[in-house]
Amino acid sequence: MPEEPAPPLRKIIHIDMDAFYASVEQRDDPALRGRPLAVGYGQARGVVAAASYEARAFGVRSAMPSTTALRRCPDLVFVPPRFDVYRAVSGEIHRIFADYTPLIEPLSLDEAYLDVTEDVRGLGSARAIAVEIRARIRADTGLTASAGVSYNKFIAKLASDQNKPDGLCVIPPSRGPDFVAALPVRRFHGVGPVTAARMEKLGIVTGADLRDRSLAFLQEHFGSHAAYLHGAARGEDDRPVRPDRPLKSVGAERTFDTDLIEPEALFAALDRVAEAAWTRIQRYDARGRTATLKVRFSDFRTITRARSTAGGYADYAAFLGAGRDLLKALFPLTHGIRLLGLTLSGIADEREADMLQPTLPL
Repeated sequence: MPEEPAPPLRKIIHIDMDAFYASVEQRDDPALRGRPLAVGYGQARGVVAAASYEARAFGVRSAMPSTTALRRCPDLVFVPPRFDVYRAVSGEIHRIFADYTPLIEPLSLDEAYLDVTEDVRGLGSARAIAVEIRARIRADTGLTASAGVSYNKFIAKLASDQNKPDGLCVIPPSRGPDFVAALPVRRFHGVGPVTAARMEKLGIVTGADLRDRSLAFLQEHFGSHAAYLHGAARGEDDRPVRPDRPLKSVGAERTFDTDLIEPEALFAALDRVAEAAWTRIQRYDARGRTATLKVRFSDFRTITRARSTAGGYADYAAFLGAGRDLLKALFPLTHGIRLLGLTLSGIADEREADMLQPTLPL
């Protein structure tokens, strides 16, 4: 049988707003500009939802406990989040996207994939589209965005992070494999700290190292993740941009430096995990019916416990209360706990309703 022709190359843009929550706060309050800023609550059990670039210079990161952030940056200014404002600004940005393509896949309030293979405005190239979108975002919102332009989602997302903040990076098909080969694997989407550490023990540090491993080797060590890693290392990714991508679950988890067994310490840790999870839940404007607690013990045994409610978890107090009840039911403990996670699932997507073929060169 003759081989089927290869599908035409897509033209994908990944737009990622620069320090979105913090930048909105600095835009709206000139006194905050140029200062290290964290969006979140600065009390003992607070968590950083977002950090300005001035704060990131001190090592402050999102999901970091507020006490840790203040140790790293004593002059850090905390401001409470205003999710209604962030959602409104995100809506403005997505209306700009819709002028260039109907194929928009939002990942969160501050980032999205756009398939611009069809040049609906006749701008001539995907690069030109990205330039115009970034200029309009700046003009309409006073904020900056970084963009990655490439022939698939995997590389476009990597490229958007290449020249941050306020940057543009274009990776055409001829450069894709070499671009990926030169990057550390810890930058690959889907390779978290645990997987990166496992790879390092196997001598895999860069994309080139990963490319040199066979599919059979990757299957032996990474199971069902192997096919994705094998293709990614070669600059391959066939996933289409999916408008209105269904959101299945949102949550957070944390691995502790030392195992915890005392109830007071565990409840305090769960509070921090729940707050980080709720930040992400609000970022997606998600409502879900099921709260799931994940527990990994010191012997690496992992269990989950879930609680559902017909009306869904509409506020943080109910979500945290469910997690606390699920944790309380596990006491007394025979082993310490090394990891806690809390996730919301059974989600009905209530995000912004308006987040809604000639080939062109990159």
